[in-house]
Amino acid sequence: MARPIITLTTDFGTGDYFVGAMKGVILSINPEVQIVDLSHNVLPHDVLDGALTIGQAYKYYPAKTVHVVVVDPGVGSTRRPILVAGDQHYFVGPDNGVFSSVYDQSEALHVWHIISEHYFRQPVSNTFHGRDIFAPVAAWLTKSWQTSAFGESITDFVRFGIPKPKANGNTVKGVVLRVDHFGNLITNLTPADVPALAAEGAKFTIKAGNGQITKLVPTFSQGGAGEAVGVIGSTGYLEIAMNKGNASRALGATRGAEVTVELG
Repeated sequence: MARPIITLTTDFGTGDYFVGAMKGVILSINPEVQIVDLSHNVLPHDVLDGALTIGQAYKYYPAKTVHVVVVDPGVGSTRRPILVAGDQHYFVGPDNGVFSSVYDQSEALHVWHIISEHYFRQPVSNTFHGRDIFAPVAAWLTKSWQTSAFGESITDFVRFGIPKPKANGNTVKGVVLRVDHFGNLITNLTPADVPALAAEGAKFTIKAGNGQITKLVPTFSQGGAGEAVGVIGSTGYLEIAMNKGNASRALGATRGAEVTVELG
C-alpha cells in the first residue's frame, strides 16, 4: 500500500520550531506518513490567504491525502477544531473559514467537530493547537480512516465567500487576491467574468494601482522589459505581471487593491 500523505499549510514561517514540532508529533504516531510542506508562508493571521493557498493546491495530491491547515488567529478561543472530508481529500484545522475554497469546490462534503480528546497530545497548549490537536488528529486518521470516531457531524461550520468580480456596464471591477513571490498581482478576474480577455482582437484597458494595461500575453516572457501585461495564469485567474520585474512594486498595488477592466 502507498504511504499515507499529510500536507502542512501554515502561517508559521520556517524560522521557529513550530513546523518541526508538528512533524515530530505526526511521525511519533505514524512513522509511515509522508509529510509534505505545502506552504508555511501564508500571510500571518490571514484566513483568506490560507483559504486561497489550500484551495489552489490540494487537488494536485493523491486521493486520501490529509491536509492540515493552521492559520488560526483564534487559537485557544471557542472556535472549534474540525475534520473535513471533501470529495476524495481530508482536511484538519480550525473552524474559521480557512476551508471555504475547499467547500466551494467539493461536491461531497462532510464536516465533524473534533471532540474526541483521547486523540490529542496532552496537555493541550492554549496557543499551539497545531501541535497538540491538528497534527495528532491527522496522524491518527491515517491509521484508521474512521472519521466519525473523532467527533460529531456538524452543518453550521464557518464559511465565507471568496471575493467575486462585479460588472457595471462596460466595466468589471475585481480585486487583487494575492501578490506572489515574483510580485505578480493575482486577481479574482477570469475569462468567464470578462469574455473579452479570451476574445481575439478585443479591446480593453486594465487599471491597477498607477498602471494601465492594454496587452494580454500568453507567457510572462512576451512582455517587454518594464512593461506591465496581463496573463491568464496557471490557476485560471488574470494576473498582472512584468517580465523579470515586480508588478506590485512598479504599479503600487498590493493585496486588496481594486482592479478594473474597461471594455472597448
